[in-house]
Amino acid sequence: MGRWEPGARERLVMAAVDLFTEQGYDATTVAQISERAGVTKSTFFRHFPDKRELLVAGQETLSQLLTEGIAEAPAEASPLEAVAAGLVRASTAMGPMSREIAPRLKAAVAASAELQERDALKSVSLAAAMTAALVVRGVPDPTAALASEFGVLAFKRGYAEWSDGDRAPEDGFAAYLLKALDELRAASASLS
Repeated sequence: MGRWEPGARERLVMAAVDLFTEQGYDATTVAQISERAGVTKSTFFRHFPDKRELLVAGQETLSQLLTEGIAEAPAEASPLEAVAAGLVRASTAMGPMSREIAPRLKAAVAASAELQERDALKSVSLAAAMTAALVVRGVPDPTAALASEFGVLAFKRGYAEWSDGDRAPEDGFAAYLLKALDELRAASASLS
């Protein structure tokens, strides 16, 4: 086993998603994930505390990029414009691997209540990070919370469309996020 080979974290995520899809989340063990990824169990535990955490691999980076983008938005930016800046910044963390595993990850989450719960917690965490970044900019809490929820919805909708197998590999993720945010903004105008 290649303990010190680069890319172990990515291989572990790919192996886990494949196994979750093939045999289900509950039937998949850490040992199986490690073996499929070509690493030891101790390498697995250096990267993840348990198999649930594979689903949120990169969440800290994503939260950080979202908050940095919001913080660096122009001072005159509206809350949704600041969220858009955060989404654009976060899109830089989503490469070909993210796009490749999306359909399998979606299937694995749909088949496991535990993974659905973890996915929901991920969304809450991302919204909280964006809300905090907006509040720091001086946005009132209720407005910041609403803008952040729009951001999470835009991320989910944009990700689903971007990861669709019919898209060209070079299609940029940011464009899908911004399109989804614009659609949500337009839809909210019809709520009045």
